[in-house]
Amino acid sequence: MATNKREAEPAAIIGAAAEEATLRTLCPDLEQWPQRWCIEPADLPVGEAILEVLTPFLRHLIAQGLAPRTLKRHRDHLWLLGGEIIRRRYDDPELQQHPLTYAFAELIDDETGPLIWPRISEAEQNAFDATCRKLHRFLSSQPNHADSG
Repeated sequence: MATNKREAEPAAIIGAAAEEATLRTLCPDLEQWPQRWCIEPADLPVGEAILEVLTPFLRHLIAQGLAPRTLKRHRDHLWLLGGEIIRRRYDDPELQQHPLTYAFAELIDDETGPLIWPRISEAEQNAFDATCRKLHRFLSSQPNHADSG
């Protein structure tokens, strides 16, 4: 009797396991990011939602086969972006009134990310903006991104 079940390709399973292992190596503290971003307990659910957006992007970067140094740079920028989103929600009450997707749309676009405060060097800001551009392209390609948040 023939069945319509498709088994996952062994290479795909191995590839996914390798990507997950790389993610754990790249970001061993990933689950703690929301707590580290927290200013007050109400920030924790927002931080967890930010992490839900950033984790698939981190996996996407890993799948691209980027160099470890490049992955670490993007990781550091994403951690910085998460903290900046939390901080901006305190400075801009409008960001608190909208879904998280609004904050991402307001703070990153196809050219830049938010200006970081306290100020970082121009070279650091340019590198941070490059990560934000990549994230913007990734989010724009996700069909459900506008519905989440």
